[in-house]
Amino acid sequence: MEMNPLTQSITKIIGYDHIIAKLSAIAIVLSIIEFFLPSPIPGIKPGIANIIILYTLVKFDLKTAAWVSLLRVFISSILVGSFLSPTFFLSLFGAVISLAFLFLFQKLPKKYFSLISFGIVASFGHIIGQFFIARLWIIPHDSIFNLLPFFFISALIFGILSGYLANTILKH
Repeated sequence: MEMNPLTQSITKIIGYDHIIAKLSAIAIVLSIIEFFLPSPIPGIKPGIANIIILYTLVKFDLKTAAWVSLLRVFISSILVGSFLSPTFFLSLFGAVISLAFLFLFQKLPKKYFSLISFGIVASFGHIIGQFFIARLWIIPHDSIFNLLPFFFISALIFGILSGYLANTILKH
């Protein structure tokens, strides 16, 4: 009995879609939990959903990680009521620049870098993307750059943490 090639391709697409849906669901839940966590400094959050993005990047590829990341941004913003708000655009541009940094970083020799390095790069990309939008739209004044050291320190700490946790998950 011959298999219909159309059926085979649909089956593969559905399997891939299930992977993206499961990983996105986990990232969305983590993002929503983080949304309700108090922050000592507004805008500084640990980015726990990035653990799932890093996991997806290593376990699958950048394309899958991009799907998971962007679905997380859109769906979690709809669920918490921030869709198309400044918070949404900060998150969206943070995710896009973070993914762009990961794309560029993947081109470097892997023997010198670990998943923790990827976590740091993604975290810094996210902060840079957010500051770009904040400077252009929310606080159109150069004084916003006085906050960069605090955000970069938090990006370093949380990037290390998310890389470490993603690496731990991958080992198990």
